[in-house]
Amino acid sequence: MKIQVLKTGNECGAAAAERAAETLRNAIAAKGHAAFVAATGASQFQFLKGLTKQTSIDWGRTTMFHLDEYIGLPEDHPASFRRYLRERLIDLVHPGTVHLIQGDVEDPYAECRRLNTIISAETIDVAFVGIGQNGHLAFNDPPADFDTEEPYIVVELDEACREQQMGEGWFPSVRAGHYLHRSR
Repeated sequence: MKIQVLKTGNECGAAAAERAAETLRNAIAAKGHAAFVAATGASQFQFLKGLTKQTSIDWGRTTMFHLDEYIGLPEDHPASFRRYLRERLIDLVHPGTVHLIQGDVEDPYAECRRLNTIISAETIDVAFVGIGQNGHLAFNDPPADFDTEEPYIVVELDEACREQQMGEGWFPSVRAGHYLHRSR
């Protein structure tokens, strides 16, 4: 593991974007395409800003998977992760294939099964993720279920996660919720 210590969030985001771009370029060179998973949240702002400025990536030869999404939230809601990814990544670089989680479908378990089938046919080259305030990764709240074999599952957000979402300004108050997410 290579550890870098940087002084600012901007430096960290730029360094992570450089490393991500290198990983994508190497995968494209080796096998003709790259598959990646993209997360959202305040921790990703500077990273995505830097990544979208990487002009040496053949984005048309990439496949993007969406990490997680709120159940029941329409895409036009300010907290929608689909909206977030469209505004900060997809509409800027135009990945060749994009698999978004449809969080507002009638049956979120069927949506998980749909995504599980799609992602299981791919080899993921890199995942762009952050770690939440309570240590969660993709809302695998501590203690997470690391024994699951399913890529996408429905989980209940714990109080600390809901408070973080409210604290970051995504919602006006803490509320109960489920989450569709990629768990591993």
